[in-house]
Amino acid sequence: RLWRTALSDLRTARSTNQSLSTRYGKLSEQFMPFVSSYPWDPQQFRFIGSPIDGIQFEDDRIILVEFKTATSKFSSRQRSIRDQVRDGRVEFEEFRLG
Repeated sequence: RLWRTALSDLRTARSTNQSLSTRYGKLSEQFMPFVSSYPWDPQQFRFIGSPIDGIQFEDDRIILVEFKTATSKFSSRQRSIRDQVRDGRVEFEEFRLG
């Protein structure tokens, strides 16, 4: 009985830790452009949140930005986006109504 209780407590602690880590990551993403080591003008950054964190608009280029903390990894969707950019499969389209 004691073993089951300890195992249950461990699972709960792991779940809580993962949840806090995810929340910390999502919160910190919104402030990353304002840290002193951010290499571009934070005023030109637009936060998206998902599937990537945002877009940095520079005079000579546009940069898709994904912030990571600690040991976090790219999701499969983020890897796909990264690979599409690397392969030159990014386009600009105009869509008009009326």
